[in-house]
Amino acid sequence: MTLLLSLVGVLGLVLSGAELFRAGLQDDLTSGPSMGTSERLGGLDALTIPLGLLDVVLYLATAVVFIVWFHRVRSNGQVFRPDGFTQSAGWAIGGWFVPLANLFFPYRTARETWNASTQYAPDGTYRQVSGAPVVAWWLAFVVSTVLDRVSSRQYLAAETHEALRDASSFAAVAELSTTVAAVLAVLFVRKLTAMQRVKAVQGPNAAA
Repeated sequence: MTLLLSLVGVLGLVLSGAELFRAGLQDDLTSGPSMGTSERLGGLDALTIPLGLLDVVLYLATAVVFIVWFHRVRSNGQVFRPDGFTQSAGWAIGGWFVPLANLFFPYRTARETWNASTQYAPDGTYRQVSGAPVVAWWLAFVVSTVLDRVSSRQYLAAETHEALRDASSFAAVAELSTTVAAVLAVLFVRKLTAMQRVKAVQGPNAAA
């Protein structure tokens, strides 16, 4: 899981750099045709097209593995705290595929699973644990998803070198946001997995 997320992050960083380079080449072409620049653009396309296809395949594979993990930790949370959830475990999968609701349902499931996986205080009372990793991951994921869709539309609409330059610059930001989201997802996955492991081994109450 974390390896796939890390690969998504690294590839996003590589593609972000490639898009910045493309933006620079497009900027050179705004002043007039340039044989050397056109050749460099062709060489860049020969590199980024396969990388783009790899990015799609890797992203889809990571999404499948992540959702399987997400459902598993949600089910574990049900064992830890049966009354801690507002929706059934099936929504840990289905919530990703409902339009508009997928902007909130997965986050709610993640936050409730996070709370259910938190050990109580040594005396058995509820103990608040910061949910910052959940919030940071989800916000980064939503932002990166929105930027990616806007970037795709911007590329499709671009017809001039200036427009292609702007689209490439925006795509670089979108790819960088994917890297940030992937890094925060790794932190979220590791922390939640560790929390569940500790609660399963040590019991519901934290050691005094």
